Amino acid sequence: MASIPTNGPATDQSVPELTRQLADQTTRLVRAEVELAKAELAEKGKRAGIGAGMFGGAGVVGLYAVGALVAAAILGLATAVDGWVAALIVGVVLAAAAGILALVGKSKVQQATPPVPEQAIDSTKEDVETAKSRAQEGRR
Repeated sequence: MASIPTNGPATDQSVPELTRQLADQTTRLVRAEVELAKAELAEKGKRAGIGAGMFGGAGVVGLYAVGALVAAAILGLATAVDGWVAALIVGVVLAAAAGILALVGKSKVQQATPPVPEQAIDSTKEDVETAKSRAQEGRR
């Protein structure tokens, strides 16, 4: 019985052999694509990490800037009133701003809770009911 060459022209190979080669090549291609995707994601992840670190540094420097601005506001008011009164005024204004932000944030969180996808649940329930009714109609 003659053997069929595996590396010959495509016309000399049987359909099962060609199918096996297609499966092997497809598997190799998919693995290569996955490896490429892993390498690309690793590079992008490294860049994102560096960017996140820079954002963190910017946040720290920003906090120092806010502290300097608060000190400048206190020193500016201290030219008109005593230093302790200037610090008290700036502190009360900052506390009021923090309170307002906290109340607005609380209302936004209450609007978002409970974190349940209500529309998706309702849609799924409708789909189940539709499937049940069609199944019952099919039994008739």
